[in-house]
Amino acid sequence: MNFAQLLLPDFSLILCGYLVCRYTALNRTVWEQAEVLVYYFLFPVLLFHSIARSPLDLGEASSLIAAGLMLGLSGIAMAYALPYLPWLGQRIDRREHAGAAQIAFRFNSFIALALAERLAGPRGLLLIAVLIGVCVPLFNVAAVWPMARHGQTGFARALLRNPLIIATAAGLAVNLLGVSIPPWLEPTLVRIGAASLALGLMAAGAGMQFSSLAQAPALTAGVLGIRHFLLPLVAWGLSRLWRLDTAQTAVLLSFSALPTASSAYVLAARMGYNGAYVAGLVTLSTLLGLVSLPFALGILR
Repeated sequence: MNFAQLLLPDFSLILCGYLVCRYTALNRTVWEQAEVLVYYFLFPVLLFHSIARSPLDLGEASSLIAAGLMLGLSGIAMAYALPYLPWLGQRIDRREHAGAAQIAFRFNSFIALALAERLAGPRGLLLIAVLIGVCVPLFNVAAVWPMARHGQTGFARALLRNPLIIATAAGLAVNLLGVSIPPWLEPTLVRIGAASLALGLMAAGAGMQFSSLAQAPALTAGVLGIRHFLLPLVAWGLSRLWRLDTAQTAVLLSFSALPTASSAYVLAARMGYNGAYVAGLVTLSTLLGLVSLPFALGILR
C-alpha cells in the first residue's frame, strides 16, 4: 500500500494554504474569515453527514467498539498526563498543552475511510464507520475540555456552544433513530464536506508558523509520540486482548496510526489558543503518518 500517495492530498493542501497566505494578496485577513466559515458551518455539516449516514451495527462490532474506546481513552489519558510527568512536565507550558493535547488522540477521518476500504473492503468501511461514530463524540469532548478548563470559560457552556459537539450529537441522534437523509440533499452535503476538508487544510497551512514548533519541543515530542508510536502499540495489545479477527485488527491498527484531525487547528484557533503551533503539529502529524501507518500495518500486524 502506497501511504505516501494516500497522504499526499492532505499535505499538498496544507502547503498550498501556506504559500497562498504568504506570497499572494490572500493574507491572514482573508484566512481568518475562512476559519470562521469552516468552524461554524462547513465542519459541522461534514461531521453530521458522516455520522448520520454511517450504519452503526453495534452488536456485530462490539469487541472492536470496546477496543476502540479503550484505545481512545488511553490516548486521552496519556495526552492529559504530559504536564504532570517527571522532567518532561516541567518543560511544557500549560496553555500550549491545553490547545495541543487533542493532537495526540484525534484522527483524520477521510484517511481512515480510504484506508479501511483498501484493507478490508466493504466490511472495513462498516467497521471504521462504527469506530468513527462512537469515538468522535468522545474525542471532541476531550479536545474541548482542557481548553475550556484552562480558559475558565466553563466546560458545560463550551460544550453547548461548540458547533462540532452539536453536529456530532445531532448526527448520532439521527443515526440511532433511524432517520434517513433525503436523497436530494445528499449531493449538497457531500459537496459541503469536500469544501470543508479543502478549506480546513488550507487554513491550517495559512496559519502555520514553523518557528512556534521550536518553542515547545517537549510538548511537540510528547503529543506526536503518543499519536504515532504509543497508540499503535496499545492497539496491538488491545487487538490481542479482545481477540479481534483479521479485518477488525487491521482496522484498529490503522485507526491507531492515523495522522491527526485537520480540524484541530480550527478548533484551537477559534477557542483563542495558539493556532499557528497546532497547525504546525497537524503538518508534522501528516508527515509522520508515512512512518506510523507502515509501522502499525506492517511490523505490528
